[in-house]
Amino acid sequence: MTQDEMKFAVAQAALKYVVKNTIIGVGTGSTANFFIDALATMKNDIKGTVVSSKATAQRLEGHGIKVFDLNEVEAISVYIDGADESDGDLNLIKGGGGALTREKIVAVVADQFICIADESKLVAMLGSFPLPVEVIPMASNYVKHQITQRIGGAPKVRENFITDNGNLILDIKDLKITNPKAMEVELNSITGVVTNGLFANRGADVLLLGTSNGVKVVTI
Repeated sequence: MTQDEMKFAVAQAALKYVVKNTIIGVGTGSTANFFIDALATMKNDIKGTVVSSKATAQRLEGHGIKVFDLNEVEAISVYIDGADESDGDLNLIKGGGGALTREKIVAVVADQFICIADESKLVAMLGSFPLPVEVIPMASNYVKHQITQRIGGAPKVRENFITDNGNLILDIKDLKITNPKAMEVELNSITGVVTNGLFANRGADVLLLGTSNGVKVVTI
């Protein structure tokens, strides 16, 4: 199977986790786009969606799927999104598309978080993929210095990119993340950081992994 075929397969498999007659959360990225297209086949079975980016909202609305502001809803039954990396404990790195803050908000509100990814995203240790950190623009240099001193790695401002929240992204390369939960907390303690792309203290509940032999269900 090609990578796109794996993404298509996990997107289809994720449909069985959609709770009918509820509002669901939908993520951002290429794998999430496959899920959005699959969701269109059962759009009348849900009340609507809460999204993690403007791009996702546009794609859903293009399929005639209602999008709610998070402040308009009382609950989200399930959040379905991709990841840039996952370890065996379902700690994730997300934010390659720059939507990490809204993704993290929707994930923490949802009753269940289903991560969909192809097999290349499963790693023994997080850190091969640069870790995104959303920062307030005026604090970007300060945050870079703090990251270097306190965390290590090589943070760099993502060029020609502004988040939906009007902020910058620092991508940290050359990290070996042995304790994702602790690093997530440490990074978020730096003044000027909005949040970072480690989804460890609220990781995935289920990982649907597309492989050459079909979809593998990974749980802790």
